[in-house]
Amino acid sequence: MTGRVLLVRHGETTWNRAGRIQGWADATLTETGREQARAVGSRLVDSHGVDRLVVSDLKRTLETADVLRAVGVGADPERARAWRERNFGELQGLTRTAIASRHPEYHRGGSLLSVRSVAGGESLSAFETRVREGWNRLVDGLGENETAAVVTHGGPIRAVLAAVSDRELATLASEFSPANCGLTEIELSASGPEVVGRDGTDHLPV
Repeated sequence: MTGRVLLVRHGETTWNRAGRIQGWADATLTETGREQARAVGSRLVDSHGVDRLVVSDLKRTLETADVLRAVGVGADPERARAWRERNFGELQGLTRTAIASRHPEYHRGGSLLSVRSVAGGESLSAFETRVREGWNRLVDGLGENETAAVVTHGGPIRAVLAAVSDRELATLASEFSPANCGLTEIELSASGPEVVGRDGTDHLPV
C-alpha cells in the first residue's frame, strides 16, 4: 500500500511553559500554543490533503485538533486512546528539578521517557506496546494513497520513530524531544515505512 502519516505534537501548554511533567494529566494550551496550532494547521491545509485526523483523547491534543479544524483541516477527528502520552504516575505535575532531587538516578538533562518504570504509572514496555498497536491499526486501516494526520505527544512520536527505524526507544528518546506542533512525515509503500521529515518546524512562528 501507499500513503502518508503526519505526526503532529500538540501546541504549547501551561505546564510546558512551567516545565512540569504532564503525562496523562490535563493542561490547556497557551496562546502561543494556539498560534503554533494555527501555523501547523495552515501547513497541513496548504501542503497536504488530510483524509483522516486521528487525535489523542487528552485535552491538549483535542484543543490542538480544534484549531486545526478551524483553519481548514476538513477531516472529522477520531479520538484514539492509543496515542496518549505515557502515564508518568506520581511524577506528573513535577518539574525535572524536583524529580531529580527525589530520584538521584534520574539525570535532569536526560529523557524521562527512557526511564523503565514509574511508580503509579506506565512501564516503558507497556507504553511502547500501546503506541505500536495504535500505529499498526492506523496503517492497516489507511486507504490507498490516503494521508492521515495524528495529533499526539512527544512520547508517541518518538515511539513510532523507534519502531519504524528499528531502534531502541530509550536511546532515541535521549537524542531529541519533538517541538510543540513540530511535523514528522512518514511515507508508506510496499517496501515499508520511511521517515521523510522529522520534527519539521519551519512553519512555526519565530
